[in-house]
Amino acid sequence: LSGSKSEILQLAQEIAISHHERWDGRGYPHQLRGDDIPLSGRIVSLVDVFDALTHERTYKKAWPIEEALEEIERNAGTQFDPRVVQALLTLFPEYRQKIAA
Repeated sequence: LSGSKSEILQLAQEIAISHHERWDGRGYPHQLRGDDIPLSGRIVSLVDVFDALTHERTYKKAWPIEEALEEIERNAGTQFDPRVVQALLTLFPEYRQKIAA
């Protein structure tokens, strides 16, 4: 992906290199923190974890969506950008209602 003139491949490179970074700086490969992580990487990091939690794998059962969202919300500000977490949660209004109750 490196060095491509294609905008989509440049974005793919940005995502590939940044989606394992963590909001608190304890990720890899460059230990970027906060807004130093490209937004594309912050979004894909969150979506990747949500997908991994909510789908069955050979080594684990799928988590219920509510439990996955709770885990993600617990990790807002450490693993994930809190604003990206809030954006994800807006896609699940029924989950927000359960928390408020």
